[in-house]
Amino acid sequence: MPIAARAKTPTRVLAAAALGLIAVLSGCDATSNPIVSDSDSETRQVTVVGNGEVQGTPDTLTITAAMEVTGPDAAAALNQTSQLQRAVIDGLVDDAGVDRKDINTSQVSVQPQYAGSDGTNIAGYRASNTVDIKVRELNNAARVFGIIASTGGNATRINNVTLGIEDDSQLVREARARAFNDAKSRAEQYALLAELDLGKVISISEVPSSSPPTPYPSTRGGAAEMAAVPIEPGQQTVGFNVTVVYELT
Repeated sequence: MPIAARAKTPTRVLAAAALGLIAVLSGCDATSNPIVSDSDSETRQVTVVGNGEVQGTPDTLTITAAMEVTGPDAAAALNQTSQLQRAVIDGLVDDAGVDRKDINTSQVSVQPQYAGSDGTNIAGYRASNTVDIKVRELNNAARVFGIIASTGGNATRINNVTLGIEDDSQLVREARARAFNDAKSRAEQYALLAELDLGKVISISEVPSSSPPTPYPSTRGGAAEMAAVPIEPGQQTVGFNVTVVYELT
């Protein structure tokens, strides 16, 4: 009889353990059900790209002008270019009405010039003094060019001429609006084709697509050549590409 009593004890333990395991598994199912439900309810989306562009007329001109001289020694060449450039700046301020704050030095350089069959003998030094000049009145450009050329003479180098728009903030706003409206129109069409409703905007990203300022080829030489340079502002484009993600309901 004592042996039979000992045989019943493991049965009770196993039964209790089984009930405990069932309770634990039931608890795990109860807490995991909401996670599974959330992952099953993904938001339907549509991604579209819109483009918007507007054009404006340039109203400023930036001239990159250098005085370049070759001399027997570095100091002489540098001094000569400095004197010429100083005279150009004074002439632009006094005679062309250019604001001194619109003239800034962008480069000063002195380089040895080599000669001889082996190219190791220094024959002289080439010095250059470069300034950027912003012209805010395009009808004053011809006078500015004339002063630069007549003052600098054959040492004058026009390295770059660029047209730009001083304040393009209104053009930027219009281009953004056009790009977004274009994207929205595309999204509405896709929603209609899919027999769904267009929901809220989830994200917006943009990439500027504006055309760069208009450059003109560089010019070297004296006043006669400079006077022949025509300036036509033309048009510049301000644009944006936007990527918009919409919810579909």
